[in-house]
Amino acid sequence: MNALIVEDEVLAAMALKKLLGEISPETQVQAVLESIEETLEWFDDNEMPDLLFMDIHLADGSAFSVFEKVEITCPVIFTTAYDEYALKAFEVNSIDYLLKPINKKDLKRAMGKFKTLVSSRNHLQRFLTQMDSERRRYKKCFLMPERDRLVPLPVKNIAYVYIDTKTVRIVTFEHKNYYVNMTLDDLMEQLDPEHFFRANRQFIISRDAIKDISIWFGNKLSINLSVDVPEKIIVSKAKVSEFKTWFLN
Repeated sequence: MNALIVEDEVLAAMALKKLLGEISPETQVQAVLESIEETLEWFDDNEMPDLLFMDIHLADGSAFSVFEKVEITCPVIFTTAYDEYALKAFEVNSIDYLLKPINKKDLKRAMGKFKTLVSSRNHLQRFLTQMDSERRRYKKCFLMPERDRLVPLPVKNIAYVYIDTKTVRIVTFEHKNYYVNMTLDDLMEQLDPEHFFRANRQFIISRDAIKDISIWFGNKLSINLSVDVPEKIIVSKAKVSEFKTWFLN
């Protein structure tokens, strides 16, 4: 986690860094800035930190002026010797307001608020990602060219997809072959990952086509299908865990 400190008192900045190291050792302080001008220049050249500590009274003015020129999207913890700006602090994305000298108890409380906020955001992001995945519409049928016509191919009939001498071939449970002008990556985008798995660079396999699984050399897996395949389907050691998770869910 990256944090930025805006503080013009050297001793106060050093004390804050020391306390942060004790309370949250995973926090990396990217920089300590001493003025509004320096802060604006820093944001011109750097990405938004995960957390911003900001003194309100700086040598060249009020820290609130930074918010008028930069869209601060990360949480902010204000540090100041004065308490009259508490309400104004919460008009921006402040999650806490610490009075100097900052003590360990208050900083620990503030960091607890921050971590709770991050956890809630992560849960929300995972939820939104899951919802997006559920809304995505995967192919249920392809139209395959056959002589002078197009033949419907329901996705449920596909046993595996194989790249054969740079040509992608779809093989059905009825042992029919269809050549398609798409890459395996393109096809995988259109197939429901709940039912299809990219076993390796050459094969996409259907869950319904798996007959059994053999342990292969070097902690790899050999996937045996209920239909004939041109060569062994090997899942690399690096993908074994991913395959097991997919297959068992």
